[in-house]
Amino acid sequence: MNALHQLRSIVRGQVWLPGEPGFDAARRPWNLAIEQPADAVLEAADAADVAAIVRHAGAAGLSIATQANGHGATGRTAGTILLRTRRLDALVVDPVTRRARVGAGVSSGRLQAAAAAHGLTGMPGSSPVVSVAGVALGGGLSWFGRTHGWVADNVTAFDIVDADGRERHVTADTEPDLFWALRGGGGSFAIVTALELTLHPAPSLYGGRVLWPAEHAPAVLDGFRDITATAPDALTLWLDLLHFPGAAPMVALDVTYLGDAKEARELLEPLDRLPRPLSDSVRLMSVAELGSITAEPTEPSAGLSRGELLTTLDDVTARTLLEQPIEPLLSVQLRHLGGALARPSDSPHGTLTEPYAMYLFGLPTDAARARAVAAKQRALAAALPTSGRKPFTFLNPGEAITDAFSAEVVERLRDVKRRHDPHHMFRANFPVTSAGS
Repeated sequence: MNALHQLRSIVRGQVWLPGEPGFDAARRPWNLAIEQPADAVLEAADAADVAAIVRHAGAAGLSIATQANGHGATGRTAGTILLRTRRLDALVVDPVTRRARVGAGVSSGRLQAAAAAHGLTGMPGSSPVVSVAGVALGGGLSWFGRTHGWVADNVTAFDIVDADGRERHVTADTEPDLFWALRGGGGSFAIVTALELTLHPAPSLYGGRVLWPAEHAPAVLDGFRDITATAPDALTLWLDLLHFPGAAPMVALDVTYLGDAKEARELLEPLDRLPRPLSDSVRLMSVAELGSITAEPTEPSAGLSRGELLTTLDDVTARTLLEQPIEPLLSVQLRHLGGALARPSDSPHGTLTEPYAMYLFGLPTDAARARAVAAKQRALAAALPTSGRKPFTFLNPGEAITDAFSAEVVERLRDVKRRHDPHHMFRANFPVTSAGS
């Protein structure tokens, strides 16, 4: 019996091998535009399963690629055991210490629901179905990043399985270099089975989406620029140029404010001078409802994305952004950054000095459409004042960690990799070494 066929005898979780019923579904990534090969798929039952598979892989010279549900997949999984961690779903919220212990398979939406019951919040992004651990390993841009920094800045400890198959608890005090690398450097260094993070008070949240026909995009963009020029850290505003299939182009503003409605309405007063919108869902809401604002898909689908960081949103940039329709893209999103994100961070990303992030997304319905989407993304990125680096969490399958981090940070990450996984067992979506891990 070879090493892959032995998997079922060493773990309690489920195993799929090529050719078996369910194998193709088990290896499928979230983004269906990506082909994700694997020599086997294993859904771990618990952290002990993870430790057992690591020891087995080490003895057999096998590689492991770890995903909860396949977000962020790049297809760099050939020759690996694809380890699914979604069953590691323990979640404990301590409202007294404002801490949460979150299993590797826990989704952002589930954490938000548990925290909201105590008037608290985690660090959610736009999607409620991504895993908290996966977001933190990529640094993570949250609705509340302007107030509380990177998602990874809020992690206080990791439970891991190291390359020797040992279960360990990693903090800034016990292993500062490994802790630093895990807070935004990706999954190259260990398998995270759980993490602990700080929760924040959220007694009141005002948020939602305002939507206009695209003809009002210049006025909406001006309002966006006016508000973000002086916005307090508790206010986050995203602008979305949208062109859904079969519908007329539109423009939207997505907003969250960690405060009461009266304060928010005063800060958003410039929107009152804009043309009458098609819809306005902005209201007092629970932090558990944040996923409803952008209404991102909650089931796997195909997509092509590109992220950039903008150094300015001046008049020239605004005109360039709006001078042509976004088609064949589905959306062009601008996220206001700044605040705590622009302050020091002991993480691979460090300080994020750029004031805006841009996210370009399209649907690759066929090969010709995929080429057109990619071409439009390249053209927009070339025409706008980008900084030359990208948030790790926005990298697409054709990019690498050198697109996100400085040469100094990349070398430090590689040093952590050499010391903690010298045989390159752990294969990340975005590897830190030329060995592809």
